[in-house]
Amino acid sequence: MHVLATAGHVDHGKSTLIRALTGMEPDRWAEERRRGMTIDLGFAWTELPGGQTVAFVDVPGHEKFVPNMLAGIGAVPAAMLVVAADEGWMPQSGEHVDALHALGVSRGLLVVTRSDLMDPELAREEALEHLAGTSLADVPAVCVSGATGEGIDELRAAISGLVAALPPPDSTAAVRLWVDRAFTIKGAGTVVTGTLPAGTLRVGDELELSPGRGRVTVRGLQSLGEPVETASAVARVALNLRGVSLDAVHRGCALLSPGSWLSTRTVDVRLSGDPAAELPRHIVLHAGSAAVPVRVRPLGDDTARLVLERALPLRIGDRALLRDPGAHRIPAGVTVLDVRPTALGRRGAAAARATELSTMDGVPDGAAELRRRGLLRRSELVAMGADVPRNAPEAAGWLADPDVLAERARRLSSAVASYATTNPLEPGMPAEAARQVAGVPDARLVELLLGSQLSLRDGRVHHGAPRAELPPAVARAVTTVREELAARPFAAPDANRLVELGLGSKQLAAAVRAGELLKVADGVFLAPGADDDAAARLTVLDSPFTLSQARQALDTTRRVAVPLMELLARRGITRRHSDGTHELR
Repeated sequence: MHVLATAGHVDHGKSTLIRALTGMEPDRWAEERRRGMTIDLGFAWTELPGGQTVAFVDVPGHEKFVPNMLAGIGAVPAAMLVVAADEGWMPQSGEHVDALHALGVSRGLLVVTRSDLMDPELAREEALEHLAGTSLADVPAVCVSGATGEGIDELRAAISGLVAALPPPDSTAAVRLWVDRAFTIKGAGTVVTGTLPAGTLRVGDELELSPGRGRVTVRGLQSLGEPVETASAVARVALNLRGVSLDAVHRGCALLSPGSWLSTRTVDVRLSGDPAAELPRHIVLHAGSAAVPVRVRPLGDDTARLVLERALPLRIGDRALLRDPGAHRIPAGVTVLDVRPTALGRRGAAAARATELSTMDGVPDGAAELRRRGLLRRSELVAMGADVPRNAPEAAGWLADPDVLAERARRLSSAVASYATTNPLEPGMPAEAARQVAGVPDARLVELLLGSQLSLRDGRVHHGAPRAELPPAVARAVTTVREELAARPFAAPDANRLVELGLGSKQLAAAVRAGELLKVADGVFLAPGADDDAAARLTVLDSPFTLSQARQALDTTRRVAVPLMELLARRGITRRHSDGTHELR
């Protein structure tokens, strides 16, 4: 299916033309038919001579209903601009073309209607002059009469040529369906309609509703008035939704593939139209079917920051427009450059940002985004509309720019070396401290910074291999302990003796890590290998034996014997019976 929008001044025959092409009535409301003008969006479809199906979004032409018109053209790839032969170019013809130009719509047709009432050539030439310099310059022109049918066959052929030249949609893309109508049907519930420009919808799909981010389920799906199980872009679709009431969904909402879009209230954009400095500071942004008040902050001549009244699901490269409802004009189109811009807090930040934006073209580029940001979640980069760069370093769902990693690694290496000098008894810098020094958002990213200079063990970062040597004063004290244990291997020094030797908790922990002492329990330290020596000495006892017998065999105190036997049991050297006796395994 292909979808086209009509555009043009009120009462220039758009709806009559659609009826002549399709045999269907696009005006849905009795009020519209009574007044002879389209108030809201109308829809109709037909099959072209080549077998293609084309659907038309018939938008209102009256100035009062321009927001409705903008909601209709926001998601369509091409348009038919309608000008009446007997009236020629009119004010709303211009505003509709301004809107199409701002949105970058470059494919379309000029259709001169009411050719039976007046020679259409004058109106055709006048319209082509107005289209010169716009995105619709040099579009084909067809003169028709909806009343007599003159030129309708030629128009059908022109539409066939137009849709055949449209780029193929991406049916595998993430879904973003802008809602242009929402209503209820008795017995079915909430129904929404819209134009699906990319992706595929299926009955049973779960979608996110924006704003609000609630989840809804597609209970039923229609396209061209018929129930379908699947609809692929481009298509006009109606969705019967489960999980949402009518008061929670309206025109301007969007249905999204879950987790695939970023909703943002701040975007940096490039302007096409009035210079940024001449724009009203408060204006309305039209994106898709949404119309949201925004505050404009000029940055460069053609770049600005927009702060939205409510969040919209936008991507890099999206086209939208700014409309001044008070002046009834569209001063600028916008191309989204950044949906996650940095804050402009410091002095000179706006000028620096304008310089950066001048290098951006609105084409999603994952490598460029990663260079600018240094670190970025993979899911967020994809949701921006960019591809993940090949071979980008990645950990814990984060992507990193190689140059940024190199700079952070140098910073961390210097900090770890300083930490080792300042804290000689510590087994390296804690990973969380390393994360803070490196300025990374997740401690697991520290692994990407290790390289050949740093190593990570037991949650600590070391410069080179983990430190094994002890400071001289600590080494001397440990030597004294080892000498005293040589005479009585299981007579662990008590707390007073350890303090006397200058061995506090940090010094003892360092000695254990260096393999110079064996920690049996808090406050109980023996020489390395004392556990194996104890097992050998206990072999002289008949099994099972009591704790007192073990204490005597080891020539030690109960303070040492109890935790030592517990250590031997944990290591599987001994087994403790329910009656409190022990035996060697």
